[in-house]
Amino acid sequence: NRWTEAAPSPLTAGDGSIMVADPAAEADQIARLNAWREARDDAAVQKALTDLRAAAKSGENIMPSSIAAARAGATTGEWGAMIRDAFGQYRGPTGVSKNPSNRTEGLEDIRAQVDAVSDRLGRRLKLLVGKPGLDGHSNGAEQIATRARDCGMDITYDGIRMTPAEIVESAKKDDPHVIGLSILSGSHIPLIADLMQQLKDAGLTDIPVIAGGIIPDDDAEDLRKMGVARVYTPKDFELNKIMADIVTLVDSPAR
Repeated sequence: NRWTEAAPSPLTAGDGSIMVADPAAEADQIARLNAWREARDDAAVQKALTDLRAAAKSGENIMPSSIAAARAGATTGEWGAMIRDAFGQYRGPTGVSKNPSNRTEGLEDIRAQVDAVSDRLGRRLKLLVGKPGLDGHSNGAEQIATRARDCGMDITYDGIRMTPAEIVESAKKDDPHVIGLSILSGSHIPLIADLMQQLKDAGLTDIPVIAGGIIPDDDAEDLRKMGVARVYTPKDFELNKIMADIVTLVDSPAR
């Protein structure tokens, strides 16, 4: 290689290669948004947003009303909320079908364990897979959901970009035995802290939570202190081991 000089790489040492969300950046953005809202004419904003929603629902061109809303001081989030109110929100297919795969080689022991635990529970062992935040990388979550399904577990997976509140509501409705979270955006600490608090508020602290993602060791320890039962990173690539851990968690005498 002719070019031999470069800046030091963060990939060569410790967790410097892992980017995590800076809480200060979020706090700064929220403060700026609040200041913006306090300084604008709120009545003008609400009228512009109402006009935008009416235009969207009537089928009119929404560009003029969108520009008017922006000039009045509406935020992107407020604009998006009006559009979702008018059109709904599309959720693409998750890639996880209801039907198990015919290729179950090597899963016989785990399937037997799942069946045994399900018999003791009186219903099928259920895993809720949640993908909170704006992270769109769904492959890991879908691999976990698919493997759990093929091991005989009942699966709930509603796709990407779920809020912690939506995941907790799903837990209330579906009554899972384990909640598995996949976060690759670097926002694992605030998102999981929020979800754990909402689970506590909902009286669902008996459901063990596991998490996977690009998570530094120090953050993994912090997650465990929050009550997360297991933390998985890319080095934990043996899916069958994760499945066995889920069975063990559900079958624990402490539960």
